[in-house]
Amino acid sequence: MEYMGKIYVIATIVSFIGALSAAAEAPEETPSAGEASGYASETAVLERKDTISHVVVTGTRNETDIRHLPMTISVVDRGTVESSHASSVLPVLNTRVPGFFSTSRGLLGYGVSDGAAGQMSVRGIGGPVQSGLQTTGVLVLVDGHPQYMGLMGHPIADAYQTMLVERVEVLRGPASVLYGSNAMGGVVNIVTRKMDEDGASTGVNLGAGSYGTFLSEVTNRVRRGRFSSVVTASYNRTDGHREDMGFEQYGGYLKLGYDFTRNWKVWGDLNLTHFNSSNPGSVDEPYIDNDQRITRGMAAVAVENEYDRTSGSVSFFCSWGDHWINDGYRPGGTPLDYRFNSEDRMYGVSLYQSARLFKGNRLTLGFDWFHFGGESWNEHVLDSSVEMLADKALDEIAGYVDFRQDFGSWLTLDAGVRVDYHQATGTEVIPQAGLAFHLPGNAELKAMASKGFRNPTIREMYMFPPQNPDLQPERLWSYELSANQTLLNGRLHYGVSVFYINGDNLIMRLPNPSGSGMLNQNSGKIENWGVEADLSYRFNRSWMVYGNYSWLHMENPVLASPQHKLYAGLDFTRGRWNASTGVQYVNGLYTDLTAGTTENFVLWDVQCTFRVLDWLSVYVKGENLLAQRYVILAGYPMPKATFTGGLSINI
Repeated sequence: MEYMGKIYVIATIVSFIGALSAAAEAPEETPSAGEASGYASETAVLERKDTISHVVVTGTRNETDIRHLPMTISVVDRGTVESSHASSVLPVLNTRVPGFFSTSRGLLGYGVSDGAAGQMSVRGIGGPVQSGLQTTGVLVLVDGHPQYMGLMGHPIADAYQTMLVERVEVLRGPASVLYGSNAMGGVVNIVTRKMDEDGASTGVNLGAGSYGTFLSEVTNRVRRGRFSSVVTASYNRTDGHREDMGFEQYGGYLKLGYDFTRNWKVWGDLNLTHFNSSNPGSVDEPYIDNDQRITRGMAAVAVENEYDRTSGSVSFFCSWGDHWINDGYRPGGTPLDYRFNSEDRMYGVSLYQSARLFKGNRLTLGFDWFHFGGESWNEHVLDSSVEMLADKALDEIAGYVDFRQDFGSWLTLDAGVRVDYHQATGTEVIPQAGLAFHLPGNAELKAMASKGFRNPTIREMYMFPPQNPDLQPERLWSYELSANQTLLNGRLHYGVSVFYINGDNLIMRLPNPSGSGMLNQNSGKIENWGVEADLSYRFNRSWMVYGNYSWLHMENPVLASPQHKLYAGLDFTRGRWNASTGVQYVNGLYTDLTAGTTENFVLWDVQCTFRVLDWLSVYVKGENLLAQRYVILAGYPMPKATFTGGLSINI
């Protein structure tokens, strides 16, 4: 009966959205010349493929000119990703997105469990509040679909490879109205590869470098009339810069699409990654045989519609994982007689319909249903007996509305609310509202107030001491003012944001008030404020400079959130040559909250590419050329200077 009720709710919402679409497409009065110009301008913005960096889908479900959104969104395009010659998305975001930071422990690979890297934070939200906890306050999306481990509730950093990426959109600030739990601090939306024009394209990238590192990727993209496909495979490995720190990864991605008409299309994709990782432990507390074999998968099918005045989508998505972990033992100790295993899953339905009911208006209605959970157990080595640790699944259902209205050519109002029901914690109401002022001289001034929340994970409620089934959601409010401007015919762009965040009910491990031991409790508070800025200037066709800076003050410090983060880069392109260099400065990065230990470092990277033939390029890349000794995770020294070289073939 419970699921019949859910089906009825879905059917009702689909019927209502269908009615809304019909109303939006119904004949209307012939607009005046001024109104027709406004409609044409809005449509033109969506069709300008050469300015796609100004069109985003993350701050709203439909493609929208970023100038009409009050929230702050950073866009990293395919060209930037390719020129980085990185296999993972996170290092690129670290340098290009102010306010964003992710941890690492070596050249390649992040791993899971104790000693894992890949924790993410945006403006001090999302990273672990205490040592040993994972990212649960920044939501990773793939084409708008949430991606996290069903039991633990955190993203798996090694699953987000650059081979998937057409562009990455990072919304800096709460996005819970559209995306629900875990989007408390922000979202990282990976928009996957596509092929827009008829033809076929094949690319091969091969690289090798320090510590036995090898990188490879093969991609084929095809469009034939209404059919399109993307197929990508990769293999990456490294011995690691420390003993017993090897990493090996296999990945594959398939995306198929078909356009029924110019207004309706369907697409589906499948991504699989498997990695083998070894963790030597910290230098002070090393481990032996701390090994992991992890398989992650995600898939989706979506039907999309797009008309002049309405657009929408209904999608079915799932992600799953199979984890095998040997937690290892200390030197001189005894090997464990069991291995940890888990299988997790998350799947759901997401649908929305957005319509322009009258001039300057955009109304979006949406519905989400998520089912997540899994099983975990210890399997004993000698007799293969199984000790169950958890077998739990939960449901979450939500509806939301987002309203956007232009007032003339100088002001846009955006407001939204989400009603989210979680099977264990009940109902949460999440509002947001913002203004975007369109000023003379291609300038924008924006103001935003939004609520973010995060439901407790199955791990925090039901798995492993100090679990607590009575936990409630974490909550915060974020307030932001931002300004940006483009000058000199697009050659100069700058942006500045100031923000204030206040939250409570954060989940922490504290002494059990009614007994011995520890207990997860809603006792933490957070109060952050800061400034972010970015700047780019193109001198001419050959030279360009760019940079970003973020300053963050935390009343209650968290891990993986530096106080100062600065990046400055320089690009040179002429003829067959392309060269770039960048310097990153990090100050006040907490690596140990108990001891109050912070880390400061400066990293200098250089890379150069030469196009030998129209279809063949070679590159060389050097990282940490100052040979800095530094750590991001306590006890895990990062490698000093490293080098990579390789070639790219495009036919």
